[in-house]
Amino acid sequence: MNALTSLLSPQSVAVIGATPTAYRAGNVVMKNLLQNGFTGAIMPVTPKYPSVCGVLAYPSIDSLPIIPTIAIVCTHATRNVDIIRQLADKGVQYAVIVAADMHDRADSVHTIQELCLSIARQSGMRILGPNSLGLLLPWANFSGAFSPITALPGNVAFISQSAAVCTTVLDWANEKRIGFSAFISLGNACDIDFAELLDCLSTETHTEAILLYVDTINDARRFMSAARAASRNRRILVVKSGRTKRGQMAAHRHNGSDDTLDIIYDSAIRRSGMLRVNNMHELFAAVETLTHTIPLRGERLAIVTNGGGPAIMAVDTLLERGGKLAEIEPELLVKLDSFLPTSWSYDNPIDIVGDAGSERYVESLKVLFDSQQIDAFLLMLSPSAVADATETAQKLVQLIATDARAKRFNILTNWSGELSVRDARLCFSEAGIPTYRTPESAVGAFMHLVEYRRNQKQLMETPTSTESLLSSQLVQAKHWVDQQLQERDCVELDTHQARPLLEAFGFNTLPSGIASDAIEAAHIADQIGYPVAVKLYSPDILHKSNVSGVMLNLRHHNEVASAAQSILDRTELHYPAARIQGLQIQAMAKIADSEELRIVIKPDTTFGPVILIGQGGSEWDEQSDAVAGLPPLNMTLARYMVVRALQERKIRQQKSVSSINVNALSEFLVRLSQLVIECPEIKILDIHPVFINGTNLTLIDMDLTLTRFTGDAQNRLAIRPYPTELIETWSDKKGDAVTIRPILPEDEPQHAKFINLVTKEDLYRRFFTEVGEFNHEALANMTQIDYDREMAFVAVKGTDIIGVSRALITPENSDAEFAILVRSDLKGRGLGKKLMDKIIKYCINKQVLRISAITMPNNQGMLTLARNYGFNIEVFFEDGIAEMTLALDKRIPEQK
Repeated sequence: MNALTSLLSPQSVAVIGATPTAYRAGNVVMKNLLQNGFTGAIMPVTPKYPSVCGVLAYPSIDSLPIIPTIAIVCTHATRNVDIIRQLADKGVQYAVIVAADMHDRADSVHTIQELCLSIARQSGMRILGPNSLGLLLPWANFSGAFSPITALPGNVAFISQSAAVCTTVLDWANEKRIGFSAFISLGNACDIDFAELLDCLSTETHTEAILLYVDTINDARRFMSAARAASRNRRILVVKSGRTKRGQMAAHRHNGSDDTLDIIYDSAIRRSGMLRVNNMHELFAAVETLTHTIPLRGERLAIVTNGGGPAIMAVDTLLERGGKLAEIEPELLVKLDSFLPTSWSYDNPIDIVGDAGSERYVESLKVLFDSQQIDAFLLMLSPSAVADATETAQKLVQLIATDARAKRFNILTNWSGELSVRDARLCFSEAGIPTYRTPESAVGAFMHLVEYRRNQKQLMETPTSTESLLSSQLVQAKHWVDQQLQERDCVELDTHQARPLLEAFGFNTLPSGIASDAIEAAHIADQIGYPVAVKLYSPDILHKSNVSGVMLNLRHHNEVASAAQSILDRTELHYPAARIQGLQIQAMAKIADSEELRIVIKPDTTFGPVILIGQGGSEWDEQSDAVAGLPPLNMTLARYMVVRALQERKIRQQKSVSSINVNALSEFLVRLSQLVIECPEIKILDIHPVFINGTNLTLIDMDLTLTRFTGDAQNRLAIRPYPTELIETWSDKKGDAVTIRPILPEDEPQHAKFINLVTKEDLYRRFFTEVGEFNHEALANMTQIDYDREMAFVAVKGTDIIGVSRALITPENSDAEFAILVRSDLKGRGLGKKLMDKIIKYCINKQVLRISAITMPNNQGMLTLARNYGFNIEVFFEDGIAEMTLALDKRIPEQK
């Protein structure tokens, strides 16, 4: 059971600060609870009045006859420390705090919020808010919110950090007759936050889609883990405010939100398999689409219309947003031509002409339902004097409901206009068919489906392998970093100084050296070989162009000496006080037909290290000129990053179509991601530029900042990287070498092969059902795991997987459900015992309190193994199961 399960199914509620005074929070909350039919106990608490809204009031919290599930605190912030202490003493599970000014000082050291949170944590009570509107649970008839509007029951959950957005969404949803499974206002989210609610709502039976309005994320690792898990089970839509710099400033003033670049949030949302929409209008449209449509099977759209102009606008919007028009099969065009007027379009969009009535729409759709090239339809109608809009809508609704072929397609509608088509749009809405007022909004809604599908595909796509770093390379790199920080806590290095680190990781850099004068510059050039470049090296001059501080393609000893002296002379003339740390002499890169890119590693206060890539140039603006990626990256994730940069014109190929090899650039980003993970001392690495020509990438200039790092290097990352420290080698009873390691996404093909070599009887014991061939989605769920909250160890002999042990850990780290499966022909070699030992030690080190599993009573091998480890075993013969449980809280992990 999730820690917030009871919050979403309350049995009783107390309203602290209840009052008969109209428009006060304690009055509005009481009226909402009473008017919406909540059947649990409603207990107003106030010493001033004997009753509130006709309900007997209690003078104090300790006088309550029962312990309420939820206490809604409607009092002024200055009273809340004492109230939270009383609620904690009473044993209340959840407190919802309405007050907004909890950031005020309670004493010389702590704010009111800090003291309330400390008291709550000591007692185990959870806090929603402060500055929360409350929560609405329509299926429980619970309206515990300071809101003038209530919610209808439905299958969408809404979580928002903004109370104002909550009331706006409620007003719109009621007009559209869209209902909610839960409606939750986080407020300042000092305790209960997005992550826990995502974990809870992703398994809640009434919830099919989840909407988030986000100002800021407090715990990126927790949020990313919860979002990635939830998005496998539910459709999740996100509105993130503060997309611009000024918007970020306004958000910071409003609620103290972070200054994370919007492109980083965008990357995190995509990485989690969620769908981002840009504004409330898009959110409303996306809700209507996602709650009324089947999952998109493909991206090819066919447009059926009675007007050419609106259809052209739809096509323009579709292609501008990266959508695809379907190609209609020639044989279907022939069938359409047999009954459509001669002036029809003979192509997609399928313009069936302005006088089209309901029969022409229906007959056209009947033909097109036979297409194998169409995935979705946009049906469009502009008001016509000769065709009834409502009748056409009714006939199409009837066709879609009765023709079995229609279930293969996503169908959206755009009946343009207002009064004359209002009933038609209502007809579509009541039938569960998304309908929109304009061509642009209809196509935008379709593209929400497309983008959501792409994000889900990215979440589940099996990556290809890339070459791993040798341990000798890592040792060399880490030794070099330690040397740089031997006597300093922070060091800034230029291109020449940073070369050893980058070369240790296999990056291609140019030979270079640092000279103090013209004579030394010429000498270094002779050693490097011509042609060379001479560049000014001064921390006080940001733009070398101010003094013509870069001279290129120098081909002779004398040219180098002359260029070097000229740079020094100009610098002394224009910047006499500038510190000159020398001249960099660097071999010239072969840049013919090469593209110039800029790639940056930088820290973010919310998401930790991020990788930015874009075209670069002197006017580089991270927000507008780059896309962001969160390490760790594999080849699939890196490729999506590169393709997105190309599609969004953040990288603009200027030389030739073949100048950028996507795979080569993806490999480069993966290697850069490895650098980030293995060297936490890297604070900033700014490569400007890196030249790419086909598969060749050369680093020209870079700035590297190293800082001393202590603590767990992996905790600074928003996504837990592959835990290489858990890899070990082992010999089975026959002396064969076996590698025990965490599973990789790339293991999918071998995992499928492994399952095929397990007998049906063993598979039945593992999965409690007849198991056929696992599809890609099932295998992806097994191999693409979140190492922060689950673990799967594979035993590998040669290249074959021969056994697997798994642990799925609850988000609060209290319990782990485990399972073990060994290849049927390799039993008796001690592999099951080794995998059990590995998974138990892992859970102990992760400080999980309890580990458990279910097997069949006749699985004596598993039961005997469990007994040997001290598991408590209960057999339920009537249910055909045996439960195995082992408490880990008193066990001490082995010392390393």
